[in-house]
Amino acid sequence: MYILSSAKIRYSIQDRLQEKYPEFTFQFCQGMEEAKVYLDKADILITYGEDLTPELMEQANKLQWIHVISAGLDKMPFQAIEQREILVTNARGIHQTPMAEYTIAMMLQVVRKLPLIHQNQTNKVWDRKLKMDELHGKTLGVLGAGAIGSEIARLAKAFQMTTIGMNRSGKPVDHFDEIITEEHLDNLLVKADFLVSVLPKTESTGAFLMKRHFEMMQDHAVFINIGRGTTVDQYGLIEALKQNQIAHAVLDVMAEEPLPEENPLWEMENVTVTPHISGITPQYQQRAFEQFENNLHVYRTGKGKYINVIDLDRGY
Repeated sequence: MYILSSAKIRYSIQDRLQEKYPEFTFQFCQGMEEAKVYLDKADILITYGEDLTPELMEQANKLQWIHVISAGLDKMPFQAIEQREILVTNARGIHQTPMAEYTIAMMLQVVRKLPLIHQNQTNKVWDRKLKMDELHGKTLGVLGAGAIGSEIARLAKAFQMTTIGMNRSGKPVDHFDEIITEEHLDNLLVKADFLVSVLPKTESTGAFLMKRHFEMMQDHAVFINIGRGTTVDQYGLIEALKQNQIAHAVLDVMAEEPLPEENPLWEMENVTVTPHISGITPQYQQRAFEQFENNLHVYRTGKGKYINVIDLDRGY
């Protein structure tokens, strides 16, 4: 069996896999440009999910399984994959720890005025009149109550926050006091002191949040986007921020990345911009390959259950 990786994998992980599975042939590459010459041999492809095209799929005529070691799948050629009935799995769930910690950190940054404190220190200003606030007792809304959303809610419970999540099914999720569906989004918006979006990029989530949604929120509310930038009407968000319809936005993802220098978000005092880093952690690849090895066991033995099988129709 031939396992090809177009993702840059740590040498320590490469060595461990080759030692642990001597019956498999592994070909580790530094990118698809290098990997594409091996595609016609590959039974299994490991990728970050951003380098496959329909044309490359034609070359991969033996391919049976694609494992994407990221959660985002919006650049995958699903039509070509579905025609071949290829199994697709991804790394959903490995981001929950770093992304939840990022979210709590940003919430604390806003309520405890950390940027202003740092600025005052730089300018040697002793100001005890800063208007501090707390997370304690506040209401947190999470759009996308999956693994990441559940972990955010779990950490929020340490601050005795009320947690409300939104998902497609309306079924209960751990650590949420309440789960709603999209039909009841308006009820969530008017309650939330903090609104966190973990929504993926799909056909149904494009510009999911528009200016009218921000207008419904409380004027002290904080919006945090760690899902995908395309899920928010950026112009509408900017206008809502200019009109102080919400107090602050923390944006780790943008519709266009990198965020262009001329974009007004860079210079808005009530906006925090970070460069799509909420999921970054030194443990990333280690966790991703724990999932891969579970699925590899199922693949080779037919015993057990695959983790994170992707519904090719829905794209996640």
